[in-house]
Amino acid sequence: MNYKEIAKEMVGNLYRAHNSIRKSGIDEKLIALVELRVSQINGCAYCCSYHAKELSDFGFEQDVINRLSGWKHTNVFNDQQKLVLEWAEAVIYSKDNLESTKAKLIDQFSEREIVELTASITLMNTLNTLRIALAEED
Repeated sequence: MNYKEIAKEMVGNLYRAHNSIRKSGIDEKLIALVELRVSQINGCAYCCSYHAKELSDFGFEQDVINRLSGWKHTNVFNDQQKLVLEWAEAVIYSKDNLESTKAKLIDQFSEREIVELTASITLMNTLNTLRIALAEED
């Protein structure tokens, strides 16, 4: 199903929101890292490929990208990267550690950055779900 064409305005608004987040001032590399992790969690093959290439274009080594799914068990990610990955998983899985993770975020990010990071996570979740449920297989 060509959902992008069928609901062109609505899908366009989602992508405009995505572009707005990317221009918001929060480190684009962190957003791309989170978007790849969310796409991995959801199993969106297209988005995984897209964001893995994007991270590569940002200068991430392939070995680092390959380790993302096991980020808790490697030292290739810095503390800030691990924190945003922890937040992404807490939001996607609605984990009990939302409040404690949010408290850690407040120490490192502005309120606006936290809102934009969270919007990026939830928007990527929505885009993944649309693609998985409605798009033709890649």
